[in-house]
Amino acid sequence: MTGDPRFPGATILPFEGKVPKIHESAFVAPGARIIGDVTIGPEASVWYNCVLRGDIHRIEVGARSNVQDGSVFHVEGPRPDTDGEPTIIGEDCVIGHMAVVHGCQLENRAFVGMGAVAMDGARIAEGGMLGAGALLSPGKMIGRGEIWIGRPAKYYRTQDDAQIEKIRFQTERYCQLAQKHLAELRAATQG
Repeated sequence: MTGDPRFPGATILPFEGKVPKIHESAFVAPGARIIGDVTIGPEASVWYNCVLRGDIHRIEVGARSNVQDGSVFHVEGPRPDTDGEPTIIGEDCVIGHMAVVHGCQLENRAFVGMGAVAMDGARIAEGGMLGAGALLSPGKMIGRGEIWIGRPAKYYRTQDDAQIEKIRFQTERYCQLAQKHLAELRAATQG
């Protein structure tokens, strides 16, 4: 299997018997690569030229979360001292263009900015934000509503609930945008 007829132009591959599970309401753009133990939830979107490689551990993308163009998700596999680190993305998360998310966990409404890197064992709590271009070192924790910036990322400030709620606006916009792209792609492949 090199694809899924629901997502023309995307590469969706099993690995060692594990087949990606993609909800029927999700959007996977052409050029995206989804490999192995990957689950993509309802209304989630994986955009052009993203790679989600669940070969040595699992990747989960929650409902309505979006993984924007060129982003890469991978995992840390088991070692003698650990069971490894999956990549778990909660609901209503925003992953900006060209982000690298590796073996870490994002709670609901977490935000990873464009070009940011989140490394093994890191966590971003609900409404937490890793700024554009930032590097979240292994094992670091961004607290609820906190914004971290820089390389390596350091605490900058805490958002209030109204600012955290704006993340949901981004996810709603991407849900709508995904449906428009899907309609255009279907029209192009049928006509």
